[in-house]
Amino acid sequence: MSSSSSSSQWNESPTSTSEEQTLAKSLSIWPLDTYNVNLLNEVRHKQYTNPNPPLPIYDLVVIGAGAGGLVSSRQAARRGAKSCMISAELAGGDCLNAGCVPSKALLRCAKLVREAKKIVVQNNEYGISVTNSGKTSDDDANQMNVSIDFPKIMERMRKLRAHIAPVDGHARGDSLGTQTFQGRGVFTSPSTIEVVEHGQHLGAESNPILHFRKAVIATGGRPFVPDNISGLKEAPYTTNLSLFNLQQLPKRMVILGAGVVALEMAQAFASFGSEVTVLQRSRLLSRGDEEAAEAIKQTLEKEGVKFLSGVSVNEVTTIKEASNDDDLPLMSVSLSCAEHTEPISLDCECLLLALGRTANVDSLGLESAGVDFHPSKGILVNDFSQSVSNPDVYAVGDCVSDVFRLTHMSGEMAKVVVQNALFKGQWRLSSLVVPAVMYTDPEYATIGRIHVDENDNVVSPIENNEEVDVYKAELQHNDRAILDSSDKTSFVKILCKKGTGTIVGCTIVSSRAGEMINEVSLAMKHDISLEGVGRNIHSYPTLGEAVMGCGIQFINSRWETMN
Repeated sequence: MSSSSSSSQWNESPTSTSEEQTLAKSLSIWPLDTYNVNLLNEVRHKQYTNPNPPLPIYDLVVIGAGAGGLVSSRQAARRGAKSCMISAELAGGDCLNAGCVPSKALLRCAKLVREAKKIVVQNNEYGISVTNSGKTSDDDANQMNVSIDFPKIMERMRKLRAHIAPVDGHARGDSLGTQTFQGRGVFTSPSTIEVVEHGQHLGAESNPILHFRKAVIATGGRPFVPDNISGLKEAPYTTNLSLFNLQQLPKRMVILGAGVVALEMAQAFASFGSEVTVLQRSRLLSRGDEEAAEAIKQTLEKEGVKFLSGVSVNEVTTIKEASNDDDLPLMSVSLSCAEHTEPISLDCECLLLALGRTANVDSLGLESAGVDFHPSKGILVNDFSQSVSNPDVYAVGDCVSDVFRLTHMSGEMAKVVVQNALFKGQWRLSSLVVPAVMYTDPEYATIGRIHVDENDNVVSPIENNEEVDVYKAELQHNDRAILDSSDKTSFVKILCKKGTGTIVGCTIVSSRAGEMINEVSLAMKHDISLEGVGRNIHSYPTLGEAVMGCGIQFINSRWETMN
């Protein structure tokens, strides 16, 4: 199925037009260098001719071009369906453009900075010395430090993001047989969607009208911005959408929030040299394992990140706006907190809002489609990812109420939807076993239930009033961790239904937690007991042996012994 579309290319600065520059900034992609131009030419064509005419009817129409939209539209096409995807802004969504991909590029550079700092120390334990071939005295060698080229770090991020982009681009979708429309998808009835083309208004005669048998809403989410802080809306604050456009390293960064985005970026920018202060309303990782939160906090504090707890932000004052694209603004954040009896003010060049996300459900015509939703939580669906009020409409990803807001969750929900919507499947969201990872160093990975009680062996019940047993292996005794001089405060904690080996949850703090959690995810998905995990042979020496260590604890607690 051909898309029959055409486009023109974006231009780099300084040859780009003012219209191009304005559009790029509105899309939160800046600067218009080679790499961002390559990105935009893949995921948001400057001028685009939508398929004309559209097909008489589509088996599946998808509104949204992030992970959920890409997987559902393309998998449907691969399986023989007539499908299309409507992309309002950037294909690839937040993950490619302003989330997983660019953040991990920065985290890699930040980790390299921390590693480099270990070897510039004279007489370090590694037996590695860095020499300065241009030194004029021995004193110069003793004063070596790690210098940061922040614009180069950001350029590397843009280069790698552009390298990944073609997988999410329009051309790739065409090659797989799904049509791509650029514009804003709006329901006009329970079975039709109007594509409001860029520059047009709803109801314009030129807008394509798409008829569908089934539709998927995959519009994602956006950063939550509180409306009760004086001066915030007028301030030049930053969210994940604009953070990766920075050209200069802010001297001071204040982060409002203490979740995954907040802590990842706090560690990264502290490593680059920013003075970072994290403002916590409650404890770190408020829904996570408290022991894990404390271990990560201690690590970040050693690296220079400051934390203020029990914070209430009263006002944000804009002292100075940025004078140009290479300049940074200056703001003052007035707050009260547990550590200070009097209100305090913090000046910063970057105020990062990392307070969670709000579902994108506005201006979609959901009322016309008969689709029930919550204005901030998102689309209301049943266990088949199907609208509770319109059986022909499904929803996936961050725009759905009460699901994990993770890229891999969006992708997996998309597979559920294709099976259920097009092939009369009965795949259930409740059957999904979903791990989550925060990519600080050490990483923090969780799945299922968490340890929330201070008792040594029992966690307060979360489901069905069932108690659990806790098995914990600390990595300070793991040979690989010892040899790597890492993971001194790391651990694996596995929860089982009390008196059984049935795994119901896991928390891992480790430099490789994101890799280690997958073994536990597999065990939970396929009902492999903790004994089975313990009897699985693990390579030596690996950090993954700590997962096996929890299993061995379970086995040892049930050993037969000789009298």
